[in-house]
Amino acid sequence: MTTAYENKRLTMDLNLTGRIAVITGPAKGMGAAVTRAFSAEGCKLALIGRDTAAIEPVAAEVRANGSQAIVIACDITRGADCEAAIAQTLAEFGGRIDILVNVAGGSGPIGKTGWETTEEEFDEIVDLNMRGCFNTMRACLPTMIAQKGGKIVNVGGTFGMRGRAGRMAYSASKWGLRGITKSFALEAGPYGINVNCVAPGMVDGPRFRGKVVPEMAKRLGISEEAAFEKHAADYALKRVSTDEDVANACLFLASDVSRQITGVDLPVDGGWAML
Repeated sequence: MTTAYENKRLTMDLNLTGRIAVITGPAKGMGAAVTRAFSAEGCKLALIGRDTAAIEPVAAEVRANGSQAIVIACDITRGADCEAAIAQTLAEFGGRIDILVNVAGGSGPIGKTGWETTEEEFDEIVDLNMRGCFNTMRACLPTMIAQKGGKIVNVGGTFGMRGRAGRMAYSASKWGLRGITKSFALEAGPYGINVNCVAPGMVDGPRFRGKVVPEMAKRLGISEEAAFEKHAADYALKRVSTDEDVANACLFLASDVSRQITGVDLPVDGGWAML
């Protein structure tokens, strides 16, 4: 089912101008959309990840639009890397960090049952999706506690809310991230720090168009357009989410308009997780 809805990057004026935002996984997809969204709202950006060459084009884009952005090499599964990246951010931006958005993550094995999943596959995705967020939060929180304020947004997934056959390792990692988020929210709340989780459903993009849709089309013997429409039909809103939808939810939870919201899982899925 097609609709007249067209998702666009809108400037919301959420009073984020000048705030220091650390974004992990900013090179592509949701991470790039989050970077552009926070840039448009006037944030100063520290973009961190393992492949700095992949991040640089996004950094150049937001700089061309007037934003201040630094790129820092960091393997988020390594605590020492995260501490060094945060130290560099503090040195660059005057000793302050206002926002952390954890986008970096992986998908793990796809189409494997739990008993077919290897220990190595399980460990790898749990390490990235859980330990990575733990490490960056642990590195940022002393500064936010000293400031008596800050916003942390973790990007989870709806498969960590309902589970998914063939995606056990990924579901486990995102379910675990929800627990990490809620515990940190309780511990950091007394210091004026909000910690929340955005849970995207399937997001339109290269992987969805290039892998998920063709696989469904082949399995059902239908066209790729029909497969796309069939996927959208699973959602209450009858449309697939975009990277910008996820970025807008992150902006909301990083702003003061959500000051009384912490420890929540916010699905951005067109109404899949609640069905």
